Amino acid sequence: MSQRPGTPSLLRAINDRSALELLLTAGPLTRVDLGRMTGLSKVTASQLLARLQDRGLVEVVGTRSAGRGPSAEVYAVRPGCSHSIGVELNPDLAVAAVADVTGTVVGQVSQPLDGGPAPQRLIHDVARAAAAEAGIHVGDVDGVVIGMPGVVDPTHGDIDLSFDLPGWHRGLRDRLAADLGCDVAFENDVNLAAVAERAEGAARDVDDMVLLWVGRGVGLAVVLSGHLHRGATGAAGEIGYLPMPGAPSPASVDRPAQGAFQALVGAGAVGELAREHGIRADGAAAAVRVALAGGTATEEFLHAFSHRLALGVASVCAVVDPALVVVAGEVGAAGGERLCELVGDDVRRIAPVNPQVVPTAVKDAPVLRGAVLTAVAHARENLFATTE
Repeated sequence: MSQRPGTPSLLRAINDRSALELLLTAGPLTRVDLGRMTGLSKVTASQLLARLQDRGLVEVVGTRSAGRGPSAEVYAVRPGCSHSIGVELNPDLAVAAVADVTGTVVGQVSQPLDGGPAPQRLIHDVARAAAAEAGIHVGDVDGVVIGMPGVVDPTHGDIDLSFDLPGWHRGLRDRLAADLGCDVAFENDVNLAAVAERAEGAARDVDDMVLLWVGRGVGLAVVLSGHLHRGATGAAGEIGYLPMPGAPSPASVDRPAQGAFQALVGAGAVGELAREHGIRADGAAAAVRVALAGGTATEEFLHAFSHRLALGVASVCAVVDPALVVVAGEVGAAGGERLCELVGDDVRRIAPVNPQVVPTAVKDAPVLRGAVLTAVAHARENLFATTE
C-alpha cells in the first residue's frame, strides 16, 4: 500500500490537527503548553497558532503570568467556528438542540408531532427554528444527527424500520441532506443514550458495556472495545424481541409490543405487575418510585420486576460479558440504585457473569445529548479534515 510522503504541507496539516484536538480536549493552552504537549518548537507552535487564527478556528482568550517577563497569551478553539444540531424524535415530540464545537448547547426548540408535517418538513422546521434560537442561519450548520426509535441500516445510513414513526423510511436521509445543505445521519435512540453515558455519565472510560433502556419500549445498546455494535443489519440491541420462557414469541417484527421481553418488562407490563401487587400509581415509572418508598407488597413487586429484567440482562451478559450494565429509560431510571442492586444479584444467580449494574447518570434527555455529541464529533472530524 502506497504512503503519502512527508511533505511540509502534510506535516503542517498533521500538526494543525493535533493542536486542534489538544485545544479541544485539554485547552485553553499557551504556546509553550502546546509546544510541550506536541513536541513542537516555539517557532513551529507560533506558526501553527497563527495559521489557525487566520482561519478563524482559534482565538486568544486571556493571558497567563509567566513569572518574570511578559504574560503568555492563552489560546482556545473558537466555539462558533462550527455548529451542529442533534434531534430527538419521539412519537409525539421532536426536540432539536444546536451546539458549538465544544459541545455546549446554544439553542434548543421543541415541536409536537400530533400528526403534523411530513418528516422532511418537520426536520426542516425544527432545524431552522433551533438555528434561529442559537442566532445562526441553518446554512451555517455542519451536520445534523437524528435519534429515533427504530433500526438504521449501518451500510447506507437509511431507516429500515421505525414502528413508532411509520412515515420515516428509506431515502429520507439524502432528501434531508439536500434540503438542509449539510450532512444528515440517523441513529437509534438507545445507541445515542449510550453515547451520552460514555461521554458524560456512568460509563466513562468503560470500553465494554451495555445500556438497557426500559420505558414504553425496551431497547439495548452494546459497546464492545469502545465501539457501538450495530450488527450486520443494524438490529443489534432489539432486545424487546428476545424470547422469554412462558411468553409468546411472534415472528412478526411489525408488532414490537408483542415481543417476549417487551411484553415482560415494558411500561405496560410493569404497570400491570404493580397493580397485581396492590400498587396504584400514574404510570409504570411512578409505580416503581412508590415501591421504593417501602412496604412488604412493594418489596415483592421490586423483586418480581428485577427478576424479569435480570432474565434479559443475564442473556445478554452471557454472550458479550460486559463490565458494566447501565439501566436507563423512564421506568428503568426510576428504580435507581436499589433496582440495579436487585438486578445485579439476580443476574449473578442466573449466569456465571459479574457485571456492575448501575443506574444512568445522564438524567436530562440522554438521547438528545447523545445526538448532539455525535453531531459535534462528526463536525470536529470534518474540521480536522480541512487542515489536511
